Formats: sequence, structure tokens, C-alpha cells
Amino acid sequence: MLEDLLNKRASCTDFKHITQDDCNIVTAHLLQGERGLPGRLLQHFELLRDFRGGLPISRYDHSLQTATRMVRAGMDEESIVCGLFHDLGDVLSPQDHASFAALVLKPYVSEKNHWVLKHHEIFQGYYYYHLAGFDRNARDAYRDSPYFDACAEFCERFDQNSFDPDYDNLPLEEFEPMVRRVLATPVHGSTLQAAAANLG
Repeated sequence: MLEDLLNKRASCTDFKHITQDDCNIVTAHLLQGERGLPGRLLQHFELLRDFRGGLPISRYDHSLQTATRMVRAGMDEESIVCGLFHDLGDVLSPQDHASFAALVLKPYVSEKNHWVLKHHEIFQGYYYYHLAGFDRNARDAYRDSPYFDACAEFCERFDQNSFDPDYDNLPLEEFEPMVRRVLATPVHGSTLQAAAANLG
């Protein structure tokens, strides 16, 4: 049924007049789009090759180094994928890159990993905010979070120290299967998945 729907286009020209058939067609195409998300994220990841932000290595290499350190520390796949994509927003959302990655990955990761992604930028500030005229302890506003220690650990063990041009990163190809597994199914379900159940 899904393949048949993918060969069709909805007839409605506005959503006030959308029919059940139109809704089924649109849902099928959205599901197909979701299946392509891992590939699109990996494509977008390539944009990080050209962004250094004044540091010794690009965000592409920094992200690979972060994820490689996590692999070598025996972290779980979901956390490693979060480490790989934690700076994904540096190119498209330089004012709030942490929220960008958190938003994209939220349906596919645990509450803890989502929180770490969303807050890692301010936790990373512990290492340099005071040099830029800010409060290095700004992260203390989140002390009551059950995920405070996890975010502090991520920054300390894997993020702040991953700008080393001599570190032997694993290649992106090593992470692609993990990305595809983690992004295969939303953790908490989704409205799209619920709508898909109604296609049958």
C-alpha cells in the first residue's frame, strides 16, 4: 500500500479541503522522508569540513574525534551518535547550535541524551566563558537537573579535549551504521508513526 501511495500526489490545494486519501498520500511521503533522514544528516555533516571557527581542526574532525573518544571509552551507540552530531548546528545555527542538534535528534534519543545535547554549549562554557567576559559557572543554574553530571562528563571527557590535530579519528563510515540504527525508530513514538498505523 505504501508504494502505491508514493506514486500519487494529493489533490487538495489547501488543508481545509484535505480528504482521507490526500492525508494517506501525504503521510506516506512524510514516512519516506523520515527514512531518508540518516542520509541527509550525514550529507549535512559534510558541511562541517569547512568550518573551523579559529580552532586547530574543523568541526567535522572535532565531531569525529568526540565520537571516536566515546567509542574507545565503551559508550553506547545512542550516546556516540549524539556525540557525532552534537555540533551539527554550527553552520546553520551559530547562535544556538546546541538546540539545533537537540531538536533534530529529540525523537530518536533518550531524555538524558536530548538534555545533554541541548545544554552542552553552556556546559562547554565552563572552560572558556571567563576569558570572554562571561560567567564560567553559568551551568550551575542547572545543578538541580538529574542530567547535570552526564552533561558535565560529556564535555570533560569527550568534547572540550577533542580539538587535537594529531588524534587518530575513526572515519565517518565507521559511524554510519550506528546513525542508521539509532535513527531507525523514534524512541517515544511520534504523530507520524501514529498516522502511519492508520494507513493499513
